[in-house]
Amino acid sequence: MKVGLFIPCYIDQFYPQVGVATLELLEKLGVNIYYPKNQTCCGQPMANSGFECYSKDTCKLFIKNFREYDYVVTPSGSCAYHVRHHYNIIEQNENVTHLRKNTFELCDFIANVMETLHLDASLHKKVGLHQSCHGLRGLKLGQGSELVSEPHSIAESLLLKVQGLELVSLNRKDECCGFGGTFAITEEAISIKMGKDRLTDHIKNGVEIITATDMSCLMHLEGISKRNNLPIEVKHIAEILNSQC
Repeated sequence: MKVGLFIPCYIDQFYPQVGVATLELLEKLGVNIYYPKNQTCCGQPMANSGFECYSKDTCKLFIKNFREYDYVVTPSGSCAYHVRHHYNIIEQNENVTHLRKNTFELCDFIANVMETLHLDASLHKKVGLHQSCHGLRGLKLGQGSELVSEPHSIAESLLLKVQGLELVSLNRKDECCGFGGTFAITEEAISIKMGKDRLTDHIKNGVEIITATDMSCLMHLEGISKRNNLPIEVKHIAEILNSQC
């Protein structure tokens, strides 16, 4: 199995430790992982801003960079969702169809492709899971509270494999953080209020670290937390699943 690693723009620029943790974690699990050096953006920011038609060349470059791999893995539910569900804007050929089917968010890949039963990870902290919107309802990594059926969460199941970690129950476990890409810019006041609500939920329930499958959501929550001197940290789930402390 030959796997290509796709690192989102904001992780590449602002949170490189998340990319390193993702690589190390996959290597620990025995994955033959490759990093195409010419990779750029998946095209999501343009689509989120209403300019999807201008992202076609970006999408085509993604296909060119990753077409030789059996799977593409990314530490971002929103990027994986974009490739799977928005690449219908370019001509559909064998390479496009293959990558749309086989691009996976990190946790989804570990749980459903590798079917990993054991993780050599430990973290003695109280952790709250923020279920990012694209992953939760788009990729079905979890279940929204509006559905009446047995709850499930791929990220939760992996976090429970981390020794010493206490996964904290939240009052509103599937509520949006308010980031929403350019929504945080065009609707700043609403975005910040939503973020503060999410932070309050975690803090009231004794969470020490907030984690998620998307660093964009965590970036938003971290910014609000730091500006308000709140007693809480953020860590991408790749960092936690790769941790030894």
